[in-house]
Amino acid sequence: MSAPQAAWAPPARRTNGLAIAALVLGLCGFGLLPVIFGHIALSQIRRTGDGGGALAIAGLVLGYLAIAAAVIGVVLVVAVSVGIPLLATRTS
Repeated sequence: MSAPQAAWAPPARRTNGLAIAALVLGLCGFGLLPVIFGHIALSQIRRTGDGGGALAIAGLVLGYLAIAAAVIGVVLVVAVSVGIPLLATRTS
């Protein structure tokens, strides 16, 4: 009869800290920091095998959306302040 073997669970993969930071900063509406942290996190995840790839990607998406919203906002403010009629109708 063989001795009973212990059922060890494999060690849990640790989550990359920069991936978490990218997601949190993306949720807070920051634009540039989540993009930087997300790209660095993805690089580290590929190199070390850590978890958190989805968190890094979500932070990247939110960061790029915040940057796009800021650019659109600046363009609209400049257009309105200069007097470019974006949605004006012609009156004869």
